Amino acid sequence: MKEIIIAVVLVGGIGLAAGIVLALAGHFFAVKTDETVKKLREALPGANCGGCGYSGCDGYAQAVKEGASCSLCGPGGAETAEKLAEIMGVKAEKCEKRAAVVMCRGTSEVTHTRFQYEGINSCRAAASLAGGSGSCSYGCLGYGDCVRVCDSGGIRVVDKVARVDTSLCIACGKCVSACPRRLISLLPVNAAVPMCMSCDSGADTRKACKNGCIGCMKCVKICPESAVKVENFHAVIDHDKCVRCGLCAEACPLGVIYIRGART
Repeated sequence: MKEIIIAVVLVGGIGLAAGIVLALAGHFFAVKTDETVKKLREALPGANCGGCGYSGCDGYAQAVKEGASCSLCGPGGAETAEKLAEIMGVKAEKCEKRAAVVMCRGTSEVTHTRFQYEGINSCRAAASLAGGSGSCSYGCLGYGDCVRVCDSGGIRVVDKVARVDTSLCIACGKCVSACPRRLISLLPVNAAVPMCMSCDSGADTRKACKNGCIGCMKCVKICPESAVKVENFHAVIDHDKCVRCGLCAEACPLGVIYIRGART
């Protein structure tokens, strides 16, 4: 009986000593919470989408504390940018609401099928097989890789072309990374957008898609801000220069360029 009591006391003493050591270690070696980072984190929407370029909201909060821009949070937009700037004691940067856009109008009515694809229901898989079954080797493949990665339900495939609902898009950028043809960009919701990325000549583009850009230069010539140019046979818009006047959209003979929000 005496041996049992000694053993119990010994074990209890060891446990008590270990507890005291751990308590002291926790006190002296504790990592202090940065209150600024904590406030920044609380101001973020918590989407953890990575669209800012950092490892979720925690990573972005730390980056802002270290000097990163306050306007990189797509889901939070201008409101979140202002909150972050207020916490940091700086002036809020201009922050336009952005949303994804799929730069293609190659529906089944204006394109044709080169062969019947019966592989995996994936854009990436289809693109690896002879560049896809569609007549345009630059257009949307329509198998919904972007739809599957969208957490907000903001993308759907309509008539073989992915389309974005700007009211649901949180500008996380996951769809941008998912598209094997790099057809999706995050742009201001009222931006002028050239809806074709074909690098074929005008004549070849017309054979592949009736809605394609033919590089006629009319948009370039009419732009008062020199914001439009033609590269690789398709129109490209510099959104830092563009003033959303809409002249390029009016001048385009094929309706390739449109002002977002003006029509679906």
